[in-house]
Amino acid sequence: MSAPTPARRAAADPAVADGSDVPVEPGPEPEAPEDAVRIDDVPAVRVHHPSDLIGMVVAAVGVVLVMVLATYAQHTTAGVAEDVQGFATLLQRILFIPVQVLERLVTLAVPLLVFGELAIRRLGRQVLEGLIAATAALVVNYLLYVLVQQVGSDDLVHGLSIRHGGDWVLTVPGYLAMLAALLTVVGPRDRRRTVMWSWNLVWVVVGVLAITARVSLPGLLIALLAGRVVGQAVRYVSGVQSERAYGTSLVAGVRRAGFEPVLLQRVPDETTQAEAERLVRAGGRPPELHGDPESRALNRSTRHRVYQMTTATGEELDLVVIDRDRQVVGSLARLWRSIRMRGLEGRSVVPLRQATERAALLSYAARAAGVRTPKLLSIAEADESMLLVQERPGNALPLADIPAERLSDRVLREVWAQLQLAHDAGIAHRALTSDVVLVDAVVGQPMVWLTGWEQGDVASSDLARRMDVTQLVALLALRVGATRALESAVAVLPDADIAAIGPLLQTMTLPRETRDEMRAHKPVLAELRSALVARMPEADVEPQQLVRFGARTVITIGLTVVAVFVILTSINVEQIEAALAEGDWRWSALSFALGLSTFVGAAVAFVAFSPVKLSLWRATLVQAAATFVALAAPAGIGPAALNLRMLTRRGVSTSLSAATVALVQVSQFVVTLGLLLVLSLLSGTSESPLPVDPVVLLVIGIVAALVAASLLIPKVRQWVLSKTLPTLQQMWPRLIEVLGQPWRLALAVGGNLAMTLGYIFAFEAAMQALGQSASLVQVALVYLTGNTTGAMVPTPGGMGAIEVALGASLSSFTSINAGVAFSVVLLFRALTYWLRIPFGWAAMRYLQKQGDL
Repeated sequence: MSAPTPARRAAADPAVADGSDVPVEPGPEPEAPEDAVRIDDVPAVRVHHPSDLIGMVVAAVGVVLVMVLATYAQHTTAGVAEDVQGFATLLQRILFIPVQVLERLVTLAVPLLVFGELAIRRLGRQVLEGLIAATAALVVNYLLYVLVQQVGSDDLVHGLSIRHGGDWVLTVPGYLAMLAALLTVVGPRDRRRTVMWSWNLVWVVVGVLAITARVSLPGLLIALLAGRVVGQAVRYVSGVQSERAYGTSLVAGVRRAGFEPVLLQRVPDETTQAEAERLVRAGGRPPELHGDPESRALNRSTRHRVYQMTTATGEELDLVVIDRDRQVVGSLARLWRSIRMRGLEGRSVVPLRQATERAALLSYAARAAGVRTPKLLSIAEADESMLLVQERPGNALPLADIPAERLSDRVLREVWAQLQLAHDAGIAHRALTSDVVLVDAVVGQPMVWLTGWEQGDVASSDLARRMDVTQLVALLALRVGATRALESAVAVLPDADIAAIGPLLQTMTLPRETRDEMRAHKPVLAELRSALVARMPEADVEPQQLVRFGARTVITIGLTVVAVFVILTSINVEQIEAALAEGDWRWSALSFALGLSTFVGAAVAFVAFSPVKLSLWRATLVQAAATFVALAAPAGIGPAALNLRMLTRRGVSTSLSAATVALVQVSQFVVTLGLLLVLSLLSGTSESPLPVDPVVLLVIGIVAALVAASLLIPKVRQWVLSKTLPTLQQMWPRLIEVLGQPWRLALAVGGNLAMTLGYIFAFEAAMQALGQSASLVQVALVYLTGNTTGAMVPTPGGMGAIEVALGASLSSFTSINAGVAFSVVLLFRALTYWLRIPFGWAAMRYLQKQGDL
């Protein structure tokens, strides 16, 4: 896209002399000497491409995945290899040279071709980088070979080996890793013909090796991926020659856009400072870079290169340069945010041209809606950069540079009016910061500009527009206070729009710059909520769930994967088959029934502590529904949340409901400890009262001593008291009331006892189902310690953590093999957790229809 300067358009057609947006075909490029343009810039000679870092990580993950497949999916990889090797006879007829000779030819020819072209082009640094990458790839490949051979499991070694001369030979070809690293470093295949032909030769060799079974298929992949890891690591650390538009290339791009520049002044940013220091170290003298506040704000908001441009006709314009290498990370960040947050449409990583065209679309749409935003005049391409030429917003200053006392009520209302124009046209900004809101004054009247529409949306969702309002009210609250910010919004926006921001008043909805400011002024969001409730008492300020997943979810998935990996590597298939052959399915049915009986025990305890009369049937259904909620809540949290919900729906105050639920939880913990002590004492003299390994007792003692010692530290003690005292203060009056009714206390203890014993007997039945047995004390100790330990890890339903803890406890407290122990645990969890989830879903649906939840 290109267009002549506004001055030329006005001269060519008086109808557009007023600066309207009527498009006109561009005229021929002006002829002018290059040295007539003054350029104040600090070009980046070498750049570190984030895409190289991303590619290195992806290749490293690929190496790990291939090793996992070679270990645990040998039948699949062997089948693929056999299918490919079906062409071996045909290939041997076609090849007129031996495969070994072909390997050597390619290994010699590729480096000679590549280094020859680099030498002819006098690219000595790339020759050195290629040598370093090739050598490092050989070293890394050899280390992988030794590591697999010395430390790898038999399955992994077998998966990477081929049959040769009657023996299994481990194959990870180092020369392929060397060639892959070399070709990765010297650049993409579409830039140099030698690189393109060299890659083609490498792929031919790979195909021949795979078909003739001279190298294992996983070994081929690992060598190529290891070479890519090394090559991209060298590229990222050393940097690559900059292909951004600078100097004469930049001037030529501006001229293709229809403008004749006489001055291009770079606006300083973090990259110019680093390049200036490099020039000083090299003995050069970098130019002094300056920038108007508006241009600096434009640079901060877009994170692209910005130039203040003066044309031959005396126009002052802004030139925004979007570089391909810097655009990758921004696209990935936006994609990650759209995936992680609800209500925002996902965006794929688009090419540079498409990203630029999207920015142009948003700019045109905002201006067409009547929003005061700088007019985009033209777009052009130069090297690996896209150029956007736009008008400058007069003498406007960004909101960040304006003192709070200058922000009058008229200015604030004008800010909201500009945003309302965009929203009326269905346009959302999505990145309102203090750098995109510019304020100017003309004849005493405030003029507000909204810039930086690159991340916006046309035909936006209602949630995106609500987030805009939330971002702007939070931004203004940081400048003029919560009350004035909210009042300025009320003066322009409908009451429904104001009330809708209550659930969004959380840091997650704010841009990064505003979040950083909000951390330094933490009470502002709370003040905004209070001001909103004071203005609109019916407004809902309960935070809305916007994040699809957070750090806890990532940890949960990671722990689950680790647990599955540990279980799979511990399983002995032969022993499990023998255990299943000796087992009895009727024990499994009994274990499942005992698991269901725990609903009644938990319901009895809940009814006993409840301050209002509850139906035992409804309370039992609540405990069943908790198994469905456990899919998204940590162990123990689901029942507590649903118990609290049921009490509040019955009219019980929130504080009293919380005290009751806390009392239920504490009583379960006390009964569990008491049951463990009683079972140990009832074991008599026939067996050890505590059948625990002395090492385990030592570890428990050390942990207890460390906990006791930490409580001697005042800050730790204060933190523990701050976490426990509020719960105790809530629970104590309710406990006193229950103690005054001994039958309630006995009923609660009986219910908790029935629930705990139900799980213990269900665990014992699961062991019997696989032909295993242990004493009652051992079973109880294994279940209570393992389940309690696993429940401390905040995973949904204790998934992964409970399995690992129970399996480890069962194999260490008894003589049962680890593989069989984990099989018992998996059966127990399947019967008492997974198979109960459909019942929980049905109970949840029923209770919701009845209005109990």
